[in-house]
Amino acid sequence: MRNFSLVIFTLFSVWLSAQTPFTVTVEPVSVPGFTGVQSFVSATYNDYLLIIGGRQDGLHERQPFASFRPEGNNTIIQLLQPETGEHYAASLSGLPEPLREQLQSTNMEFYQDGDQLYIIGGYGYSPSMGDHITYAQLTVVDIPVLAEAILNEGDLSAAFRYTSDYRMAVTGGYLGQLQDTFYLVGGHRFTGRYNPHNGPSFEQEYTNQVRKFTVETDGSELTVGYYEAWTDEMQLHRRDYNLAPQVFPDSKVGFTAFSGVFQHAVDLPFLNTVDILPGGYAVNNNFEQYLNHYHCGTAPLYDAASETMYTVFFGGMSQFVPQQDGSLLEDQEVPFVNTVGCVSRNSDGSMMEEKVGELPALLGAGSEFIATLPASSLSKDIYPVNMAELSDSLFIGYLVGGIESSAPNIFFINDGTQSEASNGLYRVYLKPVVTTGTAPVEREASLSKLQLSPNPATTVLSTQFELQQAAEVRATFVDSQGRIVRQISFGRQPAGEQQHHISLENLPAGSYWLNISARQSQLALPFIRK
Repeated sequence: MRNFSLVIFTLFSVWLSAQTPFTVTVEPVSVPGFTGVQSFVSATYNDYLLIIGGRQDGLHERQPFASFRPEGNNTIIQLLQPETGEHYAASLSGLPEPLREQLQSTNMEFYQDGDQLYIIGGYGYSPSMGDHITYAQLTVVDIPVLAEAILNEGDLSAAFRYTSDYRMAVTGGYLGQLQDTFYLVGGHRFTGRYNPHNGPSFEQEYTNQVRKFTVETDGSELTVGYYEAWTDEMQLHRRDYNLAPQVFPDSKVGFTAFSGVFQHAVDLPFLNTVDILPGGYAVNNNFEQYLNHYHCGTAPLYDAASETMYTVFFGGMSQFVPQQDGSLLEDQEVPFVNTVGCVSRNSDGSMMEEKVGELPALLGAGSEFIATLPASSLSKDIYPVNMAELSDSLFIGYLVGGIESSAPNIFFINDGTQSEASNGLYRVYLKPVVTTGTAPVEREASLSKLQLSPNPATTVLSTQFELQQAAEVRATFVDSQGRIVRQISFGRQPAGEQQHHISLENLPAGSYWLNISARQSQLALPFIRK
């Protein structure tokens, strides 16, 4: 089931100061032997952290021949204990070829369900295929069996089961679980070598979907059982983003897809969010996220007393950088940042965002947060806090790995030496603060007052809207199945009232949504083509 009912037609964003009741601090932990890694799979076993896959280099280079070299693959599985400094590692070399290849890829989707670790997809060089591919593979790991094999230098093979399925060929998406159903959200299938100018060295296909499915097993064989997909080429066209479990008003549990790349109208991150529940999804256009746009470690925290959901984001990359005076500096190169941001969802469903700390360097892209708190009674993936009773710093978990960059913007000068995969481990603490009630500073939306006429329309559809600042404007037609059927550029338009007429020739009769986008703003209205 698809759900557009919560699309908001007027955009409004606020930047709030000193509203979140805590700040975040980090403290480094040393584990000798831990090999730096980014965009990896993580899990826990007793007091150990399990690290699989990802890359041991920094930001990928932009030249096709140099990008995602196999030499940068992480070819070992690591097991580490941050508090004792223990570190163990085992090579992937003894595993069967399908496992050996997939488990050293980057940006796999994963989810830990008790003792089982589910791993999907991932991108990297496949020796058996002679090319860079996205792996069409679902792998299930028996965590205790794997951990004990690493600790005792035993055979790793018994810990793994795997199966091929083209629907699992996804990288840069997210995997979550509600009850016994998995949700594979966003991501893309990428084949060939990266090329920043969309050259002939690769093929790319975004999923534009939420894929719901169950995994069935008879003890040895794996199969994908129930399967359903929701498609939205406009709003689910996201990868390299953050999906966080959420408690919504009325204690409903689901997910929110935060930011990610790339918008259809412009090569910049999404600023809106998408809420996902078992019955459908809803686009939230009355909140815009200005911080932490790319994948980074996230901490989902819920205060049941105030019915407030906090999602903390650790560094990464962002189009907007907070300044000392509380303003935001926009940088469309989307630089590496040290910002620790927090998005709060209040009991009435309203959301706000604030900077709540800083990392000690330009860290966090491709990192993971691993919680040490007990799970909430509402969800095993959300962690309880009670801010009213918090009087001292609270240790909540570890920030692990990721990319550490030497400068904010390195992409166009990157030769592989400007960044590296961090071998950093950080204890993460919440520190309570007294809120000041500082008044919000409003950010003007780029678009407002969208009207369509006539509706229904037969030959020509007229659009009217207000543009707050000069910008490139694009219209996108989306059908009732969430598929983009036509895109039209209005070119760069001046600020002020706008009116544009769109020919409906060759557009089949039916129900549609018309999305108008300018800069980071989007407005959407339904209409009928007779």
